[in-house]
Amino acid sequence: MEGLEISEVFLSNLERTARLDSEFYSKENLVIDKLIHSKNIESIAKVTKVSDGNHMSISSKFIETGIPYYRGQNIHNYFIEESNPICINEETYNIGYLKRSHLQKGDVLLSIVGTIGGVALVSTDAKATCNCKLAILRPHKINGFYLSAFLKSKFGQNQIQKFKRGAVQMGLILEDMNQIFAPILSDVFQNEVAFLIESSKNKSETSKQTYTQAENLLLEEIGLQTFTPSKEPVNIKSFADSFATSGRLDAEYYQKKYEDVVNTVKNKPFDVLSNLVEISKSIEPGSKNYVEEGLPFMRVADLSKNGLSEPQKYISSHFVKENQNKINDLKPKKGTILFSKDGSVGIAYHLRKDYNGITSGAILHLNVKDEKRVIPEYLTLALNSKVVQMQAERDAGGSIILHWRSNEIENVVVPLIDYKKQQQIAKLIEQSFILKKESEHLLEVAKRAVEMAIEENEAVALEFIKKETT
Repeated sequence: MEGLEISEVFLSNLERTARLDSEFYSKENLVIDKLIHSKNIESIAKVTKVSDGNHMSISSKFIETGIPYYRGQNIHNYFIEESNPICINEETYNIGYLKRSHLQKGDVLLSIVGTIGGVALVSTDAKATCNCKLAILRPHKINGFYLSAFLKSKFGQNQIQKFKRGAVQMGLILEDMNQIFAPILSDVFQNEVAFLIESSKNKSETSKQTYTQAENLLLEEIGLQTFTPSKEPVNIKSFADSFATSGRLDAEYYQKKYEDVVNTVKNKPFDVLSNLVEISKSIEPGSKNYVEEGLPFMRVADLSKNGLSEPQKYISSHFVKENQNKINDLKPKKGTILFSKDGSVGIAYHLRKDYNGITSGAILHLNVKDEKRVIPEYLTLALNSKVVQMQAERDAGGSIILHWRSNEIENVVVPLIDYKKQQQIAKLIEQSFILKKESEHLLEVAKRAVEMAIEENEAVALEFIKKETT
């Protein structure tokens, strides 16, 4: 029996559906269950109104801008408004069967299909709705901001993961919300946690405003601040100025709006990307080497201009061992600009520290050749600006899954503004990211404080909050 983990559970203590799978009664689960039940608790079903999102197919009504329609893949950020959802128009939003899933400030969204346990908070009163892969928890006997921190804590996540079911596709059923319990801590403590989360949201908003200030400074310098894309439907080109140069015959590529942007940039100092950076590629290990724990494997879905999210895939130790030398070379270092070329093309992110993992082949590694000519932070902003985004749209448009060819990326036109202005922009970007880190820190403090209140007591948790925020 040595090395075996054994838990003894009375028949009378089995959960509602009388589950007998041994993992459900692991020692870790039992310890956490005991800690939770040592507090004054209520089930999620008792302290919230539990429902889920829209079950009807409305994919034909999706639009790029409008009222957010959140789906499972949007649960990556603490505040749901910071994701990039598909949208619907006002008419679709007001369809009868969608009204039950209209969201309100303070709602907590929980991913219940596929990747289980993602949690996001609805932090504004802006119109929005969601699909049925998300549970909507509308608090009425508990602070919603506090609830979001609890569900993100190890005590919330343990219960959520314990109750997931299924084989091919995992799921969490709404009925199990009456078996997932939250401690009803004092109003003082709940409000303190809510204040941390509100403060985090404010810092996040200020961070975005500072970043926008940097973007506007760039566009002002190159004369594109008030740029409006041309809607001219016809653009006549000679063979020499079209296929002979670009190798492209698709009409969309030659739309005048793209030409106007590039010509505006070329009216001032500029260069092509390959003259500014060394470009290197990563590898594709293949899905057979994906595991739940291992070396982090960053894909385009894990990358945004605002930062990196926890990767959804990891690489097996076997693959790492077989490719050790290559893996070490492929780990992106501090100062590298990660740049997506497939799927969501043209996303750039500047690494501020070494990344202990590898990226997919859909993400290029850019390293600035001469930082006295172009500052990495400035170049990252330029790559994320509409100057480069419109070039990405021109080059990669028209496909179901967008693919931006390496030779096209090498020839991307990049504005080179005055170096002092670059420094000014770089400073604003750094301020933006400092605020973002402070925002993330407050969220981590909120989550850890909830855990400490359960493990020890509220007084210890409040002292921890004071120490971490002063």
